[in-house]
Amino acid sequence: MAKKANPTLGTIRTGIGGWVYPPWRESFYPAAVKAADTLRYAASRLAAIEINATFHGTQTPESFARWASETPEGFVFSVKAARGAAIRKDPQEAAPAIERFLGSGLSELGDRLGPILWQLPAGRVFDAATVERFLDLLPDALDGLRLRHAIEAAHPSFRSAQALALLAERRVALVGLDKDGVDLAAPITADFVYLRLQRTRTEQPAGYAPDALETWARRLQALAGGVVPEALSVAAAPPVRPGPRDVFAFLIAGAKERAPAAAMALAALV
Repeated sequence: MAKKANPTLGTIRTGIGGWVYPPWRESFYPAAVKAADTLRYAASRLAAIEINATFHGTQTPESFARWASETPEGFVFSVKAARGAAIRKDPQEAAPAIERFLGSGLSELGDRLGPILWQLPAGRVFDAATVERFLDLLPDALDGLRLRHAIEAAHPSFRSAQALALLAERRVALVGLDKDGVDLAAPITADFVYLRLQRTRTEQPAGYAPDALETWARRLQALAGGVVPEALSVAAAPPVRPGPRDVFAFLIAGAKERAPAAAMALAALV
């Protein structure tokens, strides 16, 4: 569940991507839990879920409202932006998809609405003018709800001084990725931190080895206080004043069947 150890730290939420995955019927959901009740069950065990269905297709206001109604107070969804809204390099071409995604009913989530994840293609190279025009299309609010934006950009150019300064100016989080082939980094560029941890392994009952989970727990606690651990720091990152920041850590990909166990184990440690 969500953890806030003291007033100097933000809230730490660990979670998974989606709630429908056949192997979870064996490793996470009890046999008595019906398919229609899987979200309700998952939300009772986890503090956050990243909605992936929004990436693959336009959802409806009714769906968002139903999802919100099936989760407890304090639970938060992050929402993965539609594929067409993030993959187009030309912001002008992306604009209609962004507008359609934002107008699909996100505000029906109400206080369950967490960050919006914009997943750029892995090979996308940072271009200041293009990224600035893209960020211009992301509103600060929707139907009276504050919006928080996070960008996943795996290319090293997004960890340059120019890129990080632009994201910090716009208060947009750069997603920290624990992923094969990507440098481990989580520079703070917003008033929240967004991580996607993708190294779960089948042979580990809790996804990560116990010492790795303990290391990540310490990292999450540091980030929740606005302090970037050395292992996650980027030399080019702008200075950050320590202070409470909400942290979202999603166990994604890797050995996905272990994701719920990893999220719950990590939550227990923090």
